[in-house]
Amino acid sequence: MSAERRKPTAGESEHVDLEAVAGEDAHMDAQDDLPEDVDVEEDIDPIAALQSEVAVLKDQVLRARAETENVRRRADRDRQDASAYAVTGFARDMLTVSDNLRRALDTMPDDVADDIKAFIEGVEMTERELLNIMERYGIKKVEPEIGEKFDHKFHQAMFEVPTPDHAPGSVMQVVAPGYVIKDRLLRPAMVGVAKGEAKVVDTEA
Repeated sequence: MSAERRKPTAGESEHVDLEAVAGEDAHMDAQDDLPEDVDVEEDIDPIAALQSEVAVLKDQVLRARAETENVRRRADRDRQDASAYAVTGFARDMLTVSDNLRRALDTMPDDVADDIKAFIEGVEMTERELLNIMERYGIKKVEPEIGEKFDHKFHQAMFEVPTPDHAPGSVMQVVAPGYVIKDRLLRPAMVGVAKGEAKVVDTEA
């Protein structure tokens, strides 16, 4: 005779059903509290996320600091240039005065009367003082020597001189000296440049 399976009483059946329902409700409430964009199955490391955000912010701060430093350096350089080259226009106009003083001295004869010698000495002193004042502001004369190689950075060729005595492209004559202010060219020296003479071809047999 087989044993009959005991059926749960009404009280036991109701107790089991209530626990199952309570567990399912708690699980559903926990899912409802999560944000919509969070995957419950995904394992998120909050420390790694914070470290990544810190790295991004640090990079932005470094870039902003570097840009600020570049702006400061450019402003300092512009201020220094403005201070160093503020007299460029005035200095360029004064070069004509210096040229005229030198032309006046170059045209003076070697043998002059005594009363003219004092005048010539006064002009020479004026020229020296003018050059000293210009050097005080960073303005220096560029006067190449005869035979010096032509430099397009500081010289300007006015004409060519055919000659066998100097190498082609060398300075043969200085028409007017040049000037620089600090490290910038104010006016190139105007010069005559040596030109190689054309060779005569002997056509006789």
